[in-house]
Amino acid sequence: MNERISQSLGRLCALRPLAVLPALAMLAACSRPAPEVSAPRPVIAMPAQAADGVAKRRFPGEVHARYEMPLSFRIPGQLIERTARLGDAVKKGQVLARLDDADAGRNLASAQATLAAAEHRFEFATQQRDRDDAQAKANLISQLQWEQTHDAYAAALAARDQARQQVALAQNQSRYTALVADRDGRITSEQAEVGQVVAAGQAVFGFAWSGERDVFFDVPEGTVADLRAGQEAEVTVSAWPGRSFAGRVRDISPAADPQTRTYRVKLALDNAAAELPLGMTAQVSLSAATASGIRLPATALFHRDEQPAVWVLKPADATLELRPVHVARYGERDVLVDRGLHPGEQVVMQGVHTVSAGEKVTPIAPPHPEDAP
Repeated sequence: MNERISQSLGRLCALRPLAVLPALAMLAACSRPAPEVSAPRPVIAMPAQAADGVAKRRFPGEVHARYEMPLSFRIPGQLIERTARLGDAVKKGQVLARLDDADAGRNLASAQATLAAAEHRFEFATQQRDRDDAQAKANLISQLQWEQTHDAYAAALAARDQARQQVALAQNQSRYTALVADRDGRITSEQAEVGQVVAAGQAVFGFAWSGERDVFFDVPEGTVADLRAGQEAEVTVSAWPGRSFAGRVRDISPAADPQTRTYRVKLALDNAAAELPLGMTAQVSLSAATASGIRLPATALFHRDEQPAVWVLKPADATLELRPVHVARYGERDVLVDRGLHPGEQVVMQGVHTVSAGEKVTPIAPPHPEDAP
């Protein structure tokens, strides 16, 4: 046995090293694993959709009466009675508050006394004029006396007319001690208390007319140029789900609010909204015309140097191509592309900074529907 082992070892040692090395290399090559082929990378991509030329813009608003104004007395005085309260619905002709009418009554009595004296003087002047006219025809008085008589008559007539106007004014002021609603409406605020001395024109109540309703909302500087008077809108109220009201833009403020830098827009609602309670929160949806093109989410936009671009999936080999595009309009959450892209082409919508040109990818839909263009 030992001899056989020694003979085998001798034969192995007699082999040339150059003949052994290729055999070892072949064995090593057979045992090396084959290189792995990288799987396509999933990316969020969607077909580009052509813009329909109409963009929906939504703004929060508040329901108001078409006409809102303060109610006040026309004369000064002390408030002695207030019959209306905050939130009351009032009718035309209803007395809402009263002032102390003692001074107004004295003014009326004084004006009436002045009128009585003026009428007496006018009656005397009329009689004197008639006598002097008869004497003047008989040449019994001078021309100067006749003229003086007619002058006194004219002065008495003017004094009587003035006294009548003073009485009418005093009567009005006496009626002005009662604050009366001039139409149906609702009290929206209380601004004076019983016992307070108010000036003429000082607000006592806030008053909103019944009937027509408006929605007030504010728009930013970049949007006001797209609005116009008469533009149609749709209004929904969160407190009344499932209902909507038609409206039109009635008024656009010509100047921005100095605090918020927004513009106040007043939207007139149709007659069906007359029952809407004041102060309710509303959602205004406006349709604005836009340029034609392809609308993409802002997250799809990439920049190569100064040129905007998007990642487009080539259908032939499912690789990415960085394509320059022209952006016609930048929005708050989207962009409008008018050149460089065709409807239906697959565009990467998110993660544009994590991919590279020529990379093989697999398109997947966005996880949230609102992320789609």
